Order: sequence, then structure tokens, then C-alpha cells
Amino acid sequence: MLKTHISYLLKISLESLNLNVCQKISDTGIEAITSCCPQLKTFSVYWNVRVTDTGLLHTARNCKHIVDLNISGCKNISDRGVQLVADNYPKLESLNLTRCVKLTDAGLKELLQKCLSLQSLNLYAVSSFTDEAYRKICLLTRLTFLDLCGAQNLSDQGLQSISKCKNLVSLNLTWCVRVTDEGVIAIAQSCTSLEFLSLFGIVGVTDKCLVALSKSCSNSITTLDVNGCIGIKKRSREELLQLFPYLKCFKVHS
Repeated sequence: MLKTHISYLLKISLESLNLNVCQKISDTGIEAITSCCPQLKTFSVYWNVRVTDTGLLHTARNCKHIVDLNISGCKNISDRGVQLVADNYPKLESLNLTRCVKLTDAGLKELLQKCLSLQSLNLYAVSSFTDEAYRKICLLTRLTFLDLCGAQNLSDQGLQSISKCKNLVSLNLTWCVRVTDEGVIAIAQSCTSLEFLSLFGIVGVTDKCLVALSKSCSNSITTLDVNGCIGIKKRSREELLQLFPYLKCFKVHS
């Protein structure tokens, strides 16, 4: 049956393939499938715990044109796999590494130094990275989407480097517990096109960062989540719209 499907793939020059939650597919299956899809540009294997670095090796050998890669939840991917991505996909535009828990600074730095075309980077729930790697994010001058939820080692210094990504539109800092006003103010002053910002669970931020955001991003921010930010006072809808006239969603602590 698999051979029949693979033969079909050869005929249609597939450019986008979603294998999300296909838990029975192993690295061998990835090799067979990617060998028949040399024109793939978008490839997603979300939450496939049987895929390892070897699967990424097969992908890199067989598919030279990938610009959008989702390996979210592939918990057996290590720095070696990410380095394969970095070496083979310099034109990569979107990468999702959510819950790739084996990754370290070494792998992320390699990626950030080589995949300079990235516009979207998802590092949700990968808590092992430090500022040493986060500072390299500033190399991604085209970056518009960045998810750092759960980045427990990210400090204001790391966030100040990230603020050099001036084209950021969406930034998730949920549970980045070391961040304070200093880091958020740096983002506010540099990333003036920001539309979405989550500060959920950050107790070290106060109204100072909200004021800074209103000065620099008032014409762009539509979604702001400060749930759990106990240093930010409650405001009425009218007060919020004075600060952010285009605000559509504002979440506050109870």
C-alpha cells in the first residue's frame, strides 16, 4: 500500500506535506516519502516522536527546497538534527521547534547564524536555551513572528538583543520569568510594528512598560496579554483605548 501511495507522490510533484501526529511513521518512512517529493517546500511532522535526527538527514538529502519546516513535538530531535537544518536550508523562512527538548544553545546558535532568512521562529516550551543563544536572534533581520513561551533563562539583556529585530509583529514572552520592565521597554522602543505581545505570568513588569508600549506601539498593538502581571494595574476599556486605540484583545489578571 505504501509503495502505491509513494508512486502517486512521484507523479504530482508535491510541494506541501502534512504528516502531523502520524505516530507510526519512523525515519525509514520519512526516507521513503521524502525521496519521492524532491520539490517539497512545506513539510510538517508535528508530534511524531519516532522521527529522529536521521529522519532530518533523509529530508535534507532528498528535499532541497524546503522553506517551511515544522518539527514541533519531535522530542528525539537533537542539536545534530538542527545543525542539519542549518547547513542545508539557508533560505528557510519558517521553523517550529516547539517542545524539542533535547536542543541546547549549540544547536540554536548554529541555526541562527546560518538561517538568516527566517521570518517565523517558534521556540515554545524549550526552556534549556540561555542568553548566549538568545542574543543571536538579533541576526534575523526579517523576523516577524517569535514565540519564546517558557524561556526561563531569558533575561533583559537577551531581550535587548532581540529588540534589534525591528520587524517583529508577534512576540510571545509568556512565562519568561526573568524579564522585567527594562527588557520590555527595549522591545517597545525598537519594535514599533508590534501587533501581538504576551507578557503572561511575568511578575517583574509594571505600568512602566505599558506606558513605553503606548508611546511607541499605540498604532499597531491589537492584542496584549498581561494576565498574571501583578505589577500592572487594572484599567477600564476607555483607559485602555486611550493608550492603544486599535486594541481588540486585552487580558488582565483577576
